[in-house]
Amino acid sequence: MPFAFTRHRVGVAVLSFLSCASFGAWAQSAPEAAAPSLGEITVTGNPLGAADLIAPTHSLSNEALLLRSQSTLGETLNGLPGVGSTYFGPNASRPTIRGQDGDRIRILQNGGSAPDASALSYDHSVPVDALVTERLEVLRGPAALQYGGSAVGGVVNVIDNRIPTEPIEGFGGRADLGYATGNREKAGGVVLEGGNGRYALHVDAFRRESDDVSVPIELACENPKRPGFARKICNSANEADGGAFGGTLFFDQGWIGASASTYRSTYGTVAEDDVTIGMKSDRYALEGEWRPGGFFSSVHAKFSRTEYGHTEYEGPLPGTTFANDSNDLRIEARHRKIGNFEGLVGFTSDSGRFSANGEEAFAPDSRTKANALFLHEELGTSWGRLSFGARTEEVKVRSLGDPTNPEVTRFFVGERDFRPSSAAFGGLVNLSPQWQLTSNLAYTERAPKDYELFANGPHVATAAWETGDPNLKEEKSTGLDLGAQWKSGANTAKVNAYLTRFSNYIGLTATGNVRSADGELNPPPIETAEGELLFPEVFADYVYHGVRARFRGLEASGNLQLLGADGFARAADGSTLDLEWRGDLVRATNTDTGEPLPRIAPWRIGATLAWGSGPLTARLGFDYNAAQNRVPPLGDRATEAYTLWSASISYKQRVQRANLTWYARVDNIGNTLAYSATSILTTTVYPDAPLPGRSLKVGLRATF
Repeated sequence: MPFAFTRHRVGVAVLSFLSCASFGAWAQSAPEAAAPSLGEITVTGNPLGAADLIAPTHSLSNEALLLRSQSTLGETLNGLPGVGSTYFGPNASRPTIRGQDGDRIRILQNGGSAPDASALSYDHSVPVDALVTERLEVLRGPAALQYGGSAVGGVVNVIDNRIPTEPIEGFGGRADLGYATGNREKAGGVVLEGGNGRYALHVDAFRRESDDVSVPIELACENPKRPGFARKICNSANEADGGAFGGTLFFDQGWIGASASTYRSTYGTVAEDDVTIGMKSDRYALEGEWRPGGFFSSVHAKFSRTEYGHTEYEGPLPGTTFANDSNDLRIEARHRKIGNFEGLVGFTSDSGRFSANGEEAFAPDSRTKANALFLHEELGTSWGRLSFGARTEEVKVRSLGDPTNPEVTRFFVGERDFRPSSAAFGGLVNLSPQWQLTSNLAYTERAPKDYELFANGPHVATAAWETGDPNLKEEKSTGLDLGAQWKSGANTAKVNAYLTRFSNYIGLTATGNVRSADGELNPPPIETAEGELLFPEVFADYVYHGVRARFRGLEASGNLQLLGADGFARAADGSTLDLEWRGDLVRATNTDTGEPLPRIAPWRIGATLAWGSGPLTARLGFDYNAAQNRVPPLGDRATEAYTLWSASISYKQRVQRANLTWYARVDNIGNTLAYSATSILTTTVYPDAPLPGRSLKVGLRATF
């Protein structure tokens, strides 16, 4: 049963908790109990839970996630090494990794599938909010062995602990309040957890609402609610709320738990001034682990059902409706050590029912079914580790056309079967206590998605007529990643170089033609009785087809302590000063033509000075994005270089049993006019869609 959390209820819950925490009313009557805690083990990059990861992985949690969090998943992660954002305005933004986006980036929820429609179109948002997220993990590079061919570019795992996987003793949680000036955003969230060692419960709820986003220049708006010119992105307001309830029963040989969650959002699509999207996503999950103690030391299983839907409204009238209902099953059996070998075997099964009904439906109703077997093994040695994995899949994709309107005959009706297979090798070498080297070699095959096969219609959000190819074959790639890591106390440095070659990269490519709203190719103008020529509305013609492609790049990040125990000097008051630095570069080329692939980030560098003294922390940093002139000759526009400065300050204090973190963050301090090279808005559709201007966000987090 989905939950509905109103603005009033969420606000009352947050304010009530803060009031109690400040004055200690409940603490005097409640028994002392330890707050629950979760281990900060990064699990996405290694199914065996090893602390030293062969695959390049980044994790965000606690204050690091708090100070980075934005209203979308893409913008929250944007700026991490190798990670960008599709940025379709402030309300719809999906992560890109190493120049790849869409269905080459797998978004997971607690390691399981959480389907939506965000990969189908850039204006569709991801139903995730950082207010109720414990941790975000980003795996850069191929992860197809564990998560299928749709993870060839990388994985983003959203961990929310809605099904507790570790026993909890006592009661605890956290509450957040925040306000941002750039869009007058008001946000609040509550996470509560408790247990007695045998039972554990989790409840969370959040609410977020904002107005149109401020930008450094005046933009035109035809929305009746705000006509004319203003320093705002027209139709960029947003409202979102949701919550979850979950619980776990622990027993001697394992545990079993379940959860139900809901997400609701109503937001403007910035490509059309009078179009809003009303979106909902309900997810039900069952997860458990059994430790039989024989050859298989543990069997872990998870099942989830996601019911996603959204309606695109033109003014007050409902237009096209999208739905995506799916089931996901994942079973992993980990075997005991055999000498120095340890590993697991797994089975996954995914099924989905997609439909799009309305005038702007550019893809048909479809059904997708995928089953897979995979294996992951590791060999531990005195000098490091070696890993090997393999995966084989069976994928069926069926197009049903448009069952609600038999007169629509432009869609292909039929079924395609695919049997992609993947394999990977990896190694980690400990050269010394400070130095590690890693290497990954992966061969990946990906089955085409339903819209890549069967799309045939006008896509208003991208101003394109998109045509799929029912005869597409599996996408195939070979990737090599080489990495080095150094660590000495607080000082660290990481660098990764990678090369990925596709023998059949499925891309959406401009043909140079245009089509009318009814699909006519290069329609001629219509002459009126008065002799005037009327030009019909047209869409740029794009087709899905396979090409050879190459992605190569470099990522680097690290920390240099300038003041402190591992720095050049020590402060008498014990304060520290660190320089955090980062940078990345990616080059993506269609090797059939020698032309650049579209929407690829330019080279980027950034640095942040972080000063800490007791409960006070202050940060000042910049991110420089170079000009992107490597764009395809058809369709894309170049973008200019820009530098964005940001700063934050946080202060921690303890009040009764609550730990309070007060913080303030300023984004785009210089109110710089900037355009994203990875956004289809600024590169092809609407060149006047800049990144947000200056904004101050203030907030409070209370944990107890």
